Amino acid sequence: MIEDPKHILEQNIQPFSFKMLFNIYIFRLCFLSLFFSIIRASYLNLTLPHQHPFPEEVVHDVQRRLNVSISRREMLGTYEKTQSSCITGNPIDDCWRCDPNWQSNRQRLADCGIGFGREALGGKGGEYYVVTDSSDHDPVNPRPGTLRHAVIQTEPLWIIFSANMLIKLKYELIVNSFKTIDGRGVNVHVVGGGCITLQFVNNVIIHNIHIHHCVPSGNANVRSTPTHYGYRSKSDGDGISIYTSRKIWIDHCALSYCTDGLIDAIMGSTGITISNSYFSHHNEVMLLGHNDNHLEDSGMQVTIAFNHFGEALVQRMPRCRRGYIHVVNNDFTQWEMYAIGGSANPTINSQGNRYIAPTNANAKEVTKRVETNEMEWTDWNWRTEGDMMVNGAFFVPSGEGLSLQFAKASSLQAKSSALIEQLTVNAGVFGESRYSTLLVLGI
Repeated sequence: MIEDPKHILEQNIQPFSFKMLFNIYIFRLCFLSLFFSIIRASYLNLTLPHQHPFPEEVVHDVQRRLNVSISRREMLGTYEKTQSSCITGNPIDDCWRCDPNWQSNRQRLADCGIGFGREALGGKGGEYYVVTDSSDHDPVNPRPGTLRHAVIQTEPLWIIFSANMLIKLKYELIVNSFKTIDGRGVNVHVVGGGCITLQFVNNVIIHNIHIHHCVPSGNANVRSTPTHYGYRSKSDGDGISIYTSRKIWIDHCALSYCTDGLIDAIMGSTGITISNSYFSHHNEVMLLGHNDNHLEDSGMQVTIAFNHFGEALVQRMPRCRRGYIHVVNNDFTQWEMYAIGGSANPTINSQGNRYIAPTNANAKEVTKRVETNEMEWTDWNWRTEGDMMVNGAFFVPSGEGLSLQFAKASSLQAKSSALIEQLTVNAGVFGESRYSTLLVLGI
């Protein structure tokens, strides 16, 4: 029997065609995946906040301002130093505290920022909004005079308080762009659900506020602007949550006892300074970067300066992913696991800090490369310069060290860590005992 040549041809071709089509399909799928990844990366570069192109220049500027302030203090005689306690050598505080009439020009504070968050304007140039009502009854229709009503407005506002207040939030306090929350002159505590959320915003200053005992909240509608409210899923219970935001400055705050992080900055947030604050009684203190796979955090740039990491802290001071983190002239008073940790190749520049190790012989190391083997992290740029190691503390550096990566940053040496007590003497909320967060709740 002679078979039909056409039938023979179909038998020979069909399996080959199916295999070929399958391979072409896989190739196209991989190509499209790569293509859209590139497009996504390009899109993010265009839409997410841009990092400073020369971070070492920002580090250099911090040291320059610090040198000027300390030199000014050193020029004073002994008597003048005693009488002029406002001059500490801390460039942020010395910028505004020595003006006896600072209350009549509160917005000068916006000119005193340093580091990567130095361009944060807050509500500069806007009207003053006086918070007169400490209640938080309705997250969708907040009462005028409340903090929630103030922070959702669209125009620049410099928010101050008429009296001492304990503000018990029911849900996240969603802060709009161009806002300053200024607690100077009064005693303001923010506690409860949320607490403070900065999401897709810019130019926010939070100053002189107690933030503590923050717990998860959500599954409710919450207003974010005068014309918009939306459903919020359950929050983590951070003290301050910074999400895809830029030009943020947190100064002279006291943070403790929150469910998750005291301060978390994630998802491409950048241009942040955290300064003069007091952290205590917490496990995971500060997270910079959401997870190792989020390339958006490669542009994160954060300055951590003149803070006191105090009692009963465990870890993450901070815990970094990607980005450039400048840790300068902070006081680390013990820790339980480690002080500074990271993964996914962050650059960490530690200058002029005091690290006081715990008594636990197994927890003396300042640094921790989280879930990363040594073959990988030896190339990460982690640098220590002028840091004081106390009680057996030690910092494990890595990477290029004193190479071009830090050349500009090194041209002005960090001020001696021996000045730490002087520079951080007012860390936290002005004029308040560091135990007042317990007293206000009757603990």
